Amino acid sequence: MIRKVFSLDFPFHVLIIDDGSPDGTADIVKQLQKEFPERLFLEERKGKLGLGTAYIHGFNWALKRKYDYIFEMDCDFSHNPEDLVRLREACVGGADVAVGSRYITGVNVVNWPMGRVLMSYFASRYCRVITGVEIHDYTAGFKCYRRKVLETIELNKIKFIGYAFQIEMKFTAVKHGFKLVEVPIIFTDRTAGTSKMSPKIFREAIMGVIQLKLRSWFKKYKQA
Repeated sequence: MIRKVFSLDFPFHVLIIDDGSPDGTADIVKQLQKEFPERLFLEERKGKLGLGTAYIHGFNWALKRKYDYIFEMDCDFSHNPEDLVRLREACVGGADVAVGSRYITGVNVVNWPMGRVLMSYFASRYCRVITGVEIHDYTAGFKCYRRKVLETIELNKIKFIGYAFQIEMKFTAVKHGFKLVEVPIIFTDRTAGTSKMSPKIFREAIMGVIQLKLRSWFKKYKQA
């Protein structure tokens, strides 16, 4: 994945967040840093602190270093790294948040069992109904943010650290008045390893949407 990203026409930088992964991720990254010392970075944390906290750690890291466009993505090739260019172009073209969407042009998912496709698709439809915000892929984790979005959102007040984190970040960005654009992608499930996604995680996200909507009634959002 690192070599593929660095082969793209745009000179992206890569930050890897590693929470003590048992597969030797940190050691591999450290070896590759010798080859890409100015473009590859590693942040190591102790223990499993949650997906959302890893993203927030990365966002704060990028904000301190004055990056204008900040991305999040999976590193198992379920997200095509070539789509990084398309997400960046969407933000350069006027979007504040560009989302790599599996559902904006139908259902573009490869290698998922039908049950999981339906669970994911209808979870996003449910989120649209509850929040009233027209986003087709609420749980997508492939995104590009303009730095002003992450500067405006109070990251320390984001409540969810699991997959509901993806929902909360999109909803909060829109409530702040930022323009969110969905860019169609093809999502290909990993061919190695196991996913942490489960019906329990989706149930937590479903209940989280209700909490998110209720809290929004009593919160004032600074407008962009």
